Amino acid sequence: MPEFAWRAAQADGQLVEGRSQAAAADAVLRQLRERGLTPLKVESAAAAGAITVGGRTRRIDKGPVNRADVLAFTSELSIMLRAGLALDNALRVLIEMSAKPRVQQLLQGVLEDVKGGATFSRALAKHDKLFGDFYLNMVRSGEASGKMSEVLERLVAHMERLRALRESVVSATLYPAILLGVAVLSLVGMLGFVVPQFEKLFKGMGDALPLPTRIVMALGQGFRQHGLEIGIVVLVLGWLLWRTLSSPAGRAWWQASLLKLPVIGPLIYKYELTLFARSLGTLLGNGVPLLTGLHIATETVGNANLRAPLAKMAPQVKEGVRITRAMESTQVFEPLAINLIRVGEETGRIGPMMNELADVLDREVETGIKRALTLLEPILILVLGALIAAIIVSILLGILSINDLAG
Repeated sequence: MPEFAWRAAQADGQLVEGRSQAAAADAVLRQLRERGLTPLKVESAAAAGAITVGGRTRRIDKGPVNRADVLAFTSELSIMLRAGLALDNALRVLIEMSAKPRVQQLLQGVLEDVKGGATFSRALAKHDKLFGDFYLNMVRSGEASGKMSEVLERLVAHMERLRALRESVVSATLYPAILLGVAVLSLVGMLGFVVPQFEKLFKGMGDALPLPTRIVMALGQGFRQHGLEIGIVVLVLGWLLWRTLSSPAGRAWWQASLLKLPVIGPLIYKYELTLFARSLGTLLGNGVPLLTGLHIATETVGNANLRAPLAKMAPQVKEGVRITRAMESTQVFEPLAINLIRVGEETGRIGPMMNELADVLDREVETGIKRALTLLEPILILVLGALIAAIIVSILLGILSINDLAG
């Protein structure tokens, strides 16, 4: 019978660990609940050897607190609160569980503030750059409604959906980036190592060589003699480009240029609107006022060219304009989006309809990414093949010209 390593919390917040033999992980979960424990983690004993205390080593991560850390302890905190643990006890368990000193330090500070009488949201607000207005307002809504565990659970679901969306975008760009890197390395290898091998063969022929051969030989010779200088120039130009695009003016120009691209532009457009709709729908679903939700959701949009028109919605709604009219005035939303929210406005379900709109846009983004990859991958392969073929053909033309002269 397989052995499972488990980690659980007692009613007083103390963390306990152990191992149990059972047919499956579900059986271990039932055993722990029957003992009055709150299961936090159950996994195969073979895979758990480096993460627990009690006689086993624990891997320590010394990096800064990141989004994944926030998602992890938010999920665990939601589970413990739902199981009936008090907030301070749950925070103590999280501190003991964490293998990251920075996370322990953060949670220890939050625990001390909570024990000192501060609300959970006020304790987290000291780290507003890490959590952001969206997270803090969700926690405030949980405090106001007395349903903190449910709000944290919805917050976790929201964060996981956004993470899945970001990862799908990153994964989509990974393969083209690899192809581009292979193309660059292949050209460097051809010009730096293959082409120079033919210099002795073509030496002294001068203008007798075909033009393509002379061009390729010149490129190979220049790359071999000035490769270091070329590399330094490329690095400097790349650094200058990065500095320029990091400036407010350069970032605005780059973001505007991306939106104008034929295939990528519409994907970025829908991706940003997905962030807006998902954030606003989640906030409204947890009792955050519409005006506050509009302000926060607008800040989640990264592209300034889209954020500017969206920022005009809140002032209009504050003056009494219906949200669908405000959406129409931005000229950002398609008729489908406006009609969806109009239904939500008439039925009093704007939040759920915003989430429905986010689901629609999310599917369109995934479909668009697949189509873009379908076009991009063969194009990159063809370009790479054409460049290498051009080098090889130019060398063959040179060899044929030698044969013609010899004949």
